[in-house]
Amino acid sequence: MEPLCRNLDFKPTHCLPISTKFINSVSLPCHSHRLSCLNRRRSKNRGGLMVPCAWYKPESETQRSSSRELMTSLGKGLFGFAAAAAAFASVCCDSPALAESLTVAFPVSRAREVNTVQRTLVEAWGLIRETFVDPTFNHQDWDSKLQQTMVEMFPLRSADAAYTKISGMLSTLGDPFTRIVSPKEYQSFRIGSDGNLQGVGLFIAAEPKTGHLVVLSCVEGSPAERAGIHEGDELMEINGERVDGIDGEAAAQKLRGRAGTAVSIKIQSSKASGSDSSIREVKVPREYIKLSPLSSAIIPHKTADGRLTKTGYVKLTAFSQTAAADMELAIHEMESQDVQAYILDLRNNPGGLVKAGLDVAQIWLDGDETLVNTVDRDGNMSPISMIDGHAITHDPLVVLVNEGSASASEILAGALHDNGRAILVGHKTFGKGKIQSVTELHDGSALFVTVAKYLSPALHDIDQVGISPDVQCTADMLNSPKDWSFKEKSSVSSLEADSCIMVAEHELDIQQSKGTAS
Repeated sequence: MEPLCRNLDFKPTHCLPISTKFINSVSLPCHSHRLSCLNRRRSKNRGGLMVPCAWYKPESETQRSSSRELMTSLGKGLFGFAAAAAAFASVCCDSPALAESLTVAFPVSRAREVNTVQRTLVEAWGLIRETFVDPTFNHQDWDSKLQQTMVEMFPLRSADAAYTKISGMLSTLGDPFTRIVSPKEYQSFRIGSDGNLQGVGLFIAAEPKTGHLVVLSCVEGSPAERAGIHEGDELMEINGERVDGIDGEAAAQKLRGRAGTAVSIKIQSSKASGSDSSIREVKVPREYIKLSPLSSAIIPHKTADGRLTKTGYVKLTAFSQTAAADMELAIHEMESQDVQAYILDLRNNPGGLVKAGLDVAQIWLDGDETLVNTVDRDGNMSPISMIDGHAITHDPLVVLVNEGSASASEILAGALHDNGRAILVGHKTFGKGKIQSVTELHDGSALFVTVAKYLSPALHDIDQVGISPDVQCTADMLNSPKDWSFKEKSSVSSLEADSCIMVAEHELDIQQSKGTAS
């Protein structure tokens, strides 16, 4: 994505360094990886998070037997054509109780850059074998995949071609979010969310069911928005190159570039799919893109019984490291101006740092509420809960969502809804509820691995399902027979003209009339 939606949901601890023994050896990140606790220091006004951490268990006897069989299989399959020296990779299991190791022999490529990627292949394969969410690896023999990929990689002469083989191996897992990115792409991924990016201002993602790259949203005022690119449009080509089979970060890298240059983008409109006329190519200039994930306003509101009230409106476009702190400041400011109800707008928010989403949830919730549940590869469910939380405000709250609300947006919406804190208004959300670890490999590349999935506090599945709102909102609601006559149309602002905000205000009126401020 550009910038890539940062789904650093959980993260392994720092990987072990590469060691050298025999001719060439790879010491894989060991099984002492643990899910990052997301623990945060308690603040004076809000509680922290309580997140279970778990050490991965050492291999069972069955797994050890499989490992021995793999070593034998690889030896037979590869030494036959390895006239050159052999390299040895050690896949280690380092738990507090026991350490097991597996030695895998493979032929060393004569091309130095390919040899480096061979080591990366073994690292990536081992991490997938250890942590991938699907223990069947998409119903295939994952051990044989290493052998097959190593054989295909051996005769290659370039690192790019070798990386393509790793990507091909990962694609067989059937999960578009499990992928490897080059060192250059990984550096782009780590760009701070407060950074000035140089690009066109697109948020893109792989559609979970098809793998097609679709636009989640455009940065307001960005070159992409000015070019008429819209939410739901499908990316087909970038600078004349098809984007079939490449992940969102690879596409984002192609879209980024020095300010003052331009990029050609071929898109298919979401409003007329399948028609030749729906496909168009636009040349979009690159500019400095300043990400401002939060904006707020106070909307004057007249209730149905004629009372004048103030509604606080907060729009969050991404979950950055500063999202929770920025929102806390905005809420305190609006509280000081006697705001009596709130609308939190998560429409077209593609996600970001899940920890930021959980921190934002704590602004609105009290006590020890469960914010989200995680389910690992073995089906074990663990709740992520607050510790003695204290909400800044208990005023009524409506959350706006749509098809562009993904990942951390869905987690936040689910947390507020399932805990009875907010009503959801809008459209069904995107449906990305995967937990990914991100590991930097020895050559500076990075492996993104889906290690678990999320369930909402009420145990509703999010991934590929999405969250359905309590109240549907569509544009034709502007012509609804409901009585919106209390609006003074001559002074309606752009926010007040938004049909979904009008519906949200109506729902807030209902909550306030019942005296049920959440």
